[in-house]
Amino acid sequence: MSHLVVIADANAERAERLREACAVRGYATQICPHGAAALETALREVPDVLITADRLELIDAARLVEILRANPRTRRVRFVFVGEPPAGGAEEWGALTVAADADADDVGERVAELAERGSELDAVVQEAREVVGGRLSQIPLVDLLQLFHLNRRTGTIELRGRNSDGRAVRGRVHLREGDVVHAATGAVEGEKALFRLLGWSEGSFEFRPDAGRVTTQITTPTRALLLEGMRQLDEGRRLHTQLPSRDAHVALKVRSGALPSVVQPLTQEVLLLLELYSQVGEIVDHASFPDYQVLRTLQTLVQRGIVEVRARAPVPPPDAGLFRAAQVRRLREWQGSARGENGPLRDAKLLVASCDPRLTESFFSLLCGLPGLTPHPRMENGIAADALGPLARLRIDDDLGIEFVHVPADPRFASLWPLAGHGALGTFLLLGGSVAEAADTLRPLSETLGALPRSRLLHLLVRRPGEPDLADELRANVALVEASMLFLLPLEGRKDPLERLRGAFSRIVP
Repeated sequence: MSHLVVIADANAERAERLREACAVRGYATQICPHGAAALETALREVPDVLITADRLELIDAARLVEILRANPRTRRVRFVFVGEPPAGGAEEWGALTVAADADADDVGERVAELAERGSELDAVVQEAREVVGGRLSQIPLVDLLQLFHLNRRTGTIELRGRNSDGRAVRGRVHLREGDVVHAATGAVEGEKALFRLLGWSEGSFEFRPDAGRVTTQITTPTRALLLEGMRQLDEGRRLHTQLPSRDAHVALKVRSGALPSVVQPLTQEVLLLLELYSQVGEIVDHASFPDYQVLRTLQTLVQRGIVEVRARAPVPPPDAGLFRAAQVRRLREWQGSARGENGPLRDAKLLVASCDPRLTESFFSLLCGLPGLTPHPRMENGIAADALGPLARLRIDDDLGIEFVHVPADPRFASLWPLAGHGALGTFLLLGGSVAEAADTLRPLSETLGALPRSRLLHLLVRRPGEPDLADELRANVALVEASMLFLLPLEGRKDPLERLRGAFSRIVP
């Protein structure tokens, strides 16, 4: 059956050129000089495509589209706006826009694309009561979702594709009465996953009608959701060369104390993730916000001089250990001034305290993986929660090292805290589980040590294998972040112990 194209345009010459461009492609055409005539024609004989000028008499373009969209018989009509689209943009209406002086033959090609895609979508609608599939290159996901939204379909769209490395990837989108209620790809879920799936231009889809139970994670109205997803996708493509590459490595350029104390939740989350991961792709994947927003935030932090992005991670010299030459020099100067310039240079003392002996054991196990570390002989019997004494010595150079000393957080040892902290380089306060509860338990110890001259306190948020991510705990305890130095220390992940601890030690070195 021949496709029908209705042209609503008061410009008779332009309308005739458009009619000829559509006619040579085998489409039946009708020209209407104003919006009322176009509406009457479309209601009498539903067109496949309606071309409308931006200025129409009697019924304007926006009202014309609104009426046809609301009518069950005409809601699948495709639109081409010639000139300026109605308020909200062409995307608001699922339409195409061409310039007022666009070549008629180019407009004909666009009409052909819309008509062909419309036929494919109509076939999907007819078959959607059963399992139906196709290629994303022929029917993009956004068109599928708009179609199923208009037809109030319930079911699951299963997606299969390949990433830039050629590895197979999968995704799924759940619909309930046409509304998107959940999406997932890999470990990513919700709106973030949907926005990522909208960017798939290759792969296959399979729609399965069902009313299976799925937890609603997406509550944004579907039309607004798709508009925002496509906006972010278009912006990401436009700024592709300016945004950080997912393969690039990223790191803070400033000390934590120099960071702004009040930041937006997205920026706060990105700064926290920088403690855990060193690659842009890892930051993007683990953030709860959509990919484009995370990349734009990283771009802003780079522009403000807070973050630096490099094509490759810096590779330290083979024997660099935890400290660079400048840090070793500052550490020697600090120890010299603390002990007296004429006295022998002694090891720096670094205290370790925790309200949970398991955290101390995990931290000690991590230390044992460092080159130049020698456990104290007493550690052969394990760590006693109520024992005050050395844990290990870390060699810095031939005549300088750092001695780790365990300090019990039990109030019974309160009289010994000032003695242990005297002349110490700093204190690692190990937190785990509930951050707020752990911080409250350690507060008497931290207040005592914090009152000593040249005191340096660093909270280490320790995540043991199998425990949930601490990012939510951190966001719930922003006061802790703003009040003291803080470092996230996962005991599993892609960073090796040397890399993870280097950041923590860089903050404790004067």
